Amino acid sequence: MPHEEPLPFWLVNVPRDQWPAECPDFLKECGEKDRGIIGTPDSEYSALHWDHVRHLISIDRVDQFHRVPSELRRYRQFTHRLVKEYGSIMNFIVNERLRWKSMVPQGRPFEYDDDIKILYNDWPYGIDPKIKHLVIWTKFELDDDPETGLSTPESHAAIDAYVRKTFGSKVKAENFAWFKNWKSLKSVHAVEHFHVMLYDPDPDFMGAITDGDVPMTAKFP
Repeated sequence: MPHEEPLPFWLVNVPRDQWPAECPDFLKECGEKDRGIIGTPDSEYSALHWDHVRHLISIDRVDQFHRVPSELRRYRQFTHRLVKEYGSIMNFIVNERLRWKSMVPQGRPFEYDDDIKILYNDWPYGIDPKIKHLVIWTKFELDDDPETGLSTPESHAAIDAYVRKTFGSKVKAENFAWFKNWKSLKSVHAVEHFHVMLYDPDPDFMGAITDGDVPMTAKFP
């Protein structure tokens, strides 16, 4: 049998009848890491199970969370369009997702509900479908250690208290976990946020806590 050359990364996971003639604009500036992920067949990707997710969070290795290859491709296409239409991802987040007219907090961190919005992660990682991924957006800053890039002990304690108060009465302690991305991993730097993952939560609770939010991945073709 003749040897087949590997496909260019931008053709992997794309039906042959939809192959573009050249690399799409939204993939031309991909870094080596994203090229490697997008160039991997979905069939070779294994979704992370809950114990693995909790372990990565516990050891601050959230850099090991990745999207399913075809989902990362869609994410790159989506964000490319956002920058063209809104000028930046931040503008889209503030104006369309958060719909905050003012970014000035009413009070201290976690003092007022109006300074916080809970939404689904628009483009979740390649994890067990039973795991629901939320992003908690805040108008107030949550301090990081300038040397490590991780939360200071004070901000860590404040986030932890909020998460336990908000989710602890509806979800077992072993079925939720939170993390705050390192600064180097953040895709949106200008709006403070952290992440909460929940294993198999009640759908009614999720609808209530997110005010019926639907992630963009479910809306984007």
